[in-house]
Amino acid sequence: MNDGDIPWLTDNEQTSWRNYLRASRALEVALDNELQDAGLSLAEYELISMLSEAPGQSMRMSELAALIVQSRSRVTHTANRLASRGWVVREPCADDRRGIRLVLTDAGRAAIERAAKVHVVGVREHLVSQLTAEQFQALGDAMGRVREHLL
Repeated sequence: MNDGDIPWLTDNEQTSWRNYLRASRALEVALDNELQDAGLSLAEYELISMLSEAPGQSMRMSELAALIVQSRSRVTHTANRLASRGWVVREPCADDRRGIRLVLTDAGRAAIERAAKVHVVGVREHLVSQLTAEQFQALGDAMGRVREHLL
């Protein structure tokens, strides 16, 4: 591919891209730091919050990895940390003995309920309140479209 075939970003597109990239990273750092003060990382929070919303508060680890867009090995490492705290347990899948389900424990449910209060305040302060309702809706719609394209 030669330079003439590359759809270079315009100055405005480049500015928007860099704003998105840097803001999304800064947002993740801020939310992670706030959750660290509450005793868990953003990755741990996302994992147990998805379990808390799943039927039976459990999911196959492979499905969980796909949902939160993390590698299976990263989910395994995160699950190990959560299991060492007694927040999750592993169980064999009833329909497939090779599969493993991650199950939220009562202690994990209590942890997510505490951490959710910290997380929602941070999301509102650092993101939702910085945008109009229309901008926030457009952001969600746009990122949903990007996610669909990538999956």
